[in-house]
Amino acid sequence: MLFGAAAGAFLPRVAYRLTVPFGEPARPACARCDRPFPPGAAGWIHAGPACCRGGIVPAGTLSLVGGLLAVLLGPVPQLPVHLLAAIPGVLLAAIDLGCLRLPDKLVGTLALGAGTPLALLAPGRIGPALAAGALAGAGYLAIAMLPGRGLGLGDVKLGAALAFLLGFAGWPAVAVGLGTAHLLNGAVATWLLVRRRARPIPFGPALLAGALAGLTAV
Repeated sequence: MLFGAAAGAFLPRVAYRLTVPFGEPARPACARCDRPFPPGAAGWIHAGPACCRGGIVPAGTLSLVGGLLAVLLGPVPQLPVHLLAAIPGVLLAAIDLGCLRLPDKLVGTLALGAGTPLALLAPGRIGPALAAGALAGAGYLAIAMLPGRGLGLGDVKLGAALAFLLGFAGWPAVAVGLGTAHLLNGAVATWLLVRRRARPIPFGPALLAGALAGLTAV
């Protein structure tokens, strides 16, 4: 939990700057006070709120995720990998909630940053992991191409990446992870329908929460 709290303190500014519509550059300044962010790394590496407004990714979020992983997985060799993967995961959830976008670079960082060490730790699981990622990616791509576009391409890429990572834990983890994601999103959609507040629903947070469930419940 200490790791999550410490790392989470640096996430608000990164998430805030990246929470912009597709195709737009990162925020160059605070939208409330118009104060420009410093150039270079100093404009991104900052502990605490993004600027004059509160952080959209509280340190407690990453701390909670890290604590769940540590308690439920125990001292396994894969634990440090999953703790580090939680950083881009929390960022992706926050950005998708804010602007319905899943930046490719963050999805790639999650997939490669966690997939490479997992492959080194369990080389015998590379085949099933690749198969899980390919199947999930193909299935989500087919859904995304249907009329109405219930899924975006960012959802397709993230779903494939998470299925790939869950594949190292086994097919039951893949099934629980993806199944939980759809149950969560279905519950949100039903609640909005009942409240007559139908609107586009970000699928990224549900996919990431499902992946956490798949890792810890199987």
